[in-house]
Amino acid sequence: MKKLLKFGAYLIVAAALLTSCKSKESSSTTGWMYNDQKWGGFEKVDYSGQITGPNLVLIEGGTFTMGQTQDDVMSEWNNIPHRVTVSSFYMDETEISNLDYREYVYWLDRVFGESYPEVVRNALPDTLVWLEELAYNDAFVETYFRHPSYNDYPVVGVSWVQANEYSKWRTDRVNEMLLIQKGILNPNAEQKDGENFVTDSYLAGQYNVEARRNLKDIRTGEERNVRFEDGILLPDYRLPTEAEWEYAALALRGNQSSDQDELYTDRRNYPWNGNSVRYQVRDKSQGAIMANFKKGKGDYMGIAGKLNDNAHIPGEVRSYMPNDFGLYNMAGNVSEWVMDVFRPMTAITLRDVENQDLNPYRGNGFQQVEKDSDGKPVEKDSLGRLRYRSLTAEDLDKRSNIRVGDPRNYRDGDEYSGASYDPEHSLISDEVRVYKGGSWADRAYWLSPGARRYKDQNEGDRAIGFRCAMTRLGSPTSNDKPSGNMFNVKTKRVDRRFN
Repeated sequence: MKKLLKFGAYLIVAAALLTSCKSKESSSTTGWMYNDQKWGGFEKVDYSGQITGPNLVLIEGGTFTMGQTQDDVMSEWNNIPHRVTVSSFYMDETEISNLDYREYVYWLDRVFGESYPEVVRNALPDTLVWLEELAYNDAFVETYFRHPSYNDYPVVGVSWVQANEYSKWRTDRVNEMLLIQKGILNPNAEQKDGENFVTDSYLAGQYNVEARRNLKDIRTGEERNVRFEDGILLPDYRLPTEAEWEYAALALRGNQSSDQDELYTDRRNYPWNGNSVRYQVRDKSQGAIMANFKKGKGDYMGIAGKLNDNAHIPGEVRSYMPNDFGLYNMAGNVSEWVMDVFRPMTAITLRDVENQDLNPYRGNGFQQVEKDSDGKPVEKDSLGRLRYRSLTAEDLDKRSNIRVGDPRNYRDGDEYSGASYDPEHSLISDEVRVYKGGSWADRAYWLSPGARRYKDQNEGDRAIGFRCAMTRLGSPTSNDKPSGNMFNVKTKRVDRRFN
């Protein structure tokens, strides 16, 4: 019996040794071991793929015809159709609600309110957008943003600049939450001023709060902070580009003839099929209004006893039927800010940028972290953020991929375009941004995803809100499918080692 037990113990030890050997992996190009201190400690992370952040939906990318899908009744000729490809990305399932934005303002007040009250003031929505000379909407000034009756209604009166600041804050809160869930940080409601958690400052080693525990540094055998290369932290929340927003709104995936065909059966005027704003499938929902918009002069919601869209102003963010990507209110309710600077998309401007047919976007301002003489990021600012500077002509002197650090006006009146452009005497400037989607106060024409308008980036509006997006890293489809067409061929990795 003792011999059997002894033999069983040997088997267990041998199995453990074999298992530990199998868990080791070496470089396919050098033969050096990964994750082994004796071999230098180069780490290869066991990574299963990018997780989906709160409220986000994965939008599988692809090619589509961007631009107007209806007659140009405004005769503006500023959005001619053109073919582009959009990479996969994430987008918020809903518009940002009043409750979401109040959480943001509350956090700012708790962390910065005592020392930097202007930070809180600068974040507040402009509630005076509800005022009109010949209408009584005064009550919304005090109630729409603050009262719990409107918790789940989209926030309005937020400028493009404010929406971007919210996106930065959300990035930091979500990444802080991920580190707390991993047991690396403790929840810290006592953060004040510059000692709050900011993702890039943490990654630069400038977040001076003691960790609950850290990751093991295989090279030294000690502990270290989380690095972005560990795959724990998410990329930035941000506004979607115009191309991303329009692609997600159209949701043409619902018109794919089959999973095997690279073909859409129909184009769309709206985020749903057909030329009607009513649900057309023959069931109990047939005839229901598909979005919150203004049906005609003076008709915002129908008649008593038969309120067609049941909303005289914005409705709740999860109202109406989602589109084929699962996104709510991509037409109507509120229009939404996108990242792009506005320029008319005419045949001339498209000719100038025709090569930019993968993830087209106008609005870049290329920056890099300010560094000291040792090449390390300089000390963070008083709000806890790293300091950035714009790329200069000297930075770009030997680059062939970009010519200017601020290309908002690139090939549209600058030295590279050969055109005459006078922003001081034009409504179109580098400070106006695109908004999309139509709203509760718009006619059906503006519900088309191809329709586009613009507004100064520092102004809010009672009919404009926003939702966030995030870049998808890795495979464009899912974490279970590799990038590239593998024809279902299974490959076996051979672990090569030096003897």
